[in-house]
Amino acid sequence: MRIINRNSPCWCGSGQKYKKCHYDFDQKLAVYRNQGHMVPDHSMIKTPAQIEKIKESAKVNIAILDYVAAHIKEGITTEEIDQWVHTQTTRYGAIPAPLNFDGFPKSVCTSINEVVCHGIPSPDVVLKSGDIINVDCSTILDGYFSDSSRMFLIGDVPEDKKRLVEVTRQCMYLGLEQVKPWNFLGDMAQAINDFAKQNGYQVVQDIGGHGVGLEFHEDPWVSYVASKGTEMLMAPGMMFTIEPMINMGTWDVVVDEKDGWTVRTADGKPSAQWEIQVLVTNDGYEVLAY
Repeated sequence: MRIINRNSPCWCGSGQKYKKCHYDFDQKLAVYRNQGHMVPDHSMIKTPAQIEKIKESAKVNIAILDYVAAHIKEGITTEEIDQWVHTQTTRYGAIPAPLNFDGFPKSVCTSINEVVCHGIPSPDVVLKSGDIINVDCSTILDGYFSDSSRMFLIGDVPEDKKRLVEVTRQCMYLGLEQVKPWNFLGDMAQAINDFAKQNGYQVVQDIGGHGVGLEFHEDPWVSYVASKGTEMLMAPGMMFTIEPMINMGTWDVVVDEKDGWTVRTADGKPSAQWEIQVLVTNDGYEVLAY
């Protein structure tokens, strides 16, 4: 971080002098850095003006998933879900972030049963009774990004799959309880991983959460299998996703060789995921998108 004169305008753009704004904040980060911890740089700290814009994007993301929740059912195709998301997103004057992102061909990810994430909507994939599906929606509004996903139970779902979905939801919220300034991302990860293991499940290790807001995927990368007291320090203004992927069997996954996107469990057993977008505040957290 560059050195700033105490009487200069603060780097955050508040218009206040540095000494009255982020000086103490930077001094605290320096203490942790000198102790050998990873700390966020200024690019990871969202300004109040940016946060307000991101919140507007998040409102659209929530509304789109609410629409999906009201219409999803047995017999529809994942292509129909993609059409809903695209139509609703553009109706709000926004852009679906997944569309053409690194070549992804659709506006939303639809991941069913053993598909862990990045499932590609298709007119050939029809939802049937007993399915569990994750719908992962990401929105760009006026250049600001939001990202969240929900699980849906289709028809008569077996109890073991219902339990997986519910435990995964609980994992996400147990992780959220650890989000507070001057905690570590590893605190969140261990809470999630411990609870998943207690319930006989495993957490995907190679895919995690990410910073979000000014770009689709930003630093930091967020692990859900790290240990308490490790990974990056959480500081007010940081923003990231909590999106653990919990498998009924092994944590290991494979990527579809044909489409290069679809991630499945290596053993073919079901997987579940919930995702929220979280802001670290001065006294805890704020959930922006869910």
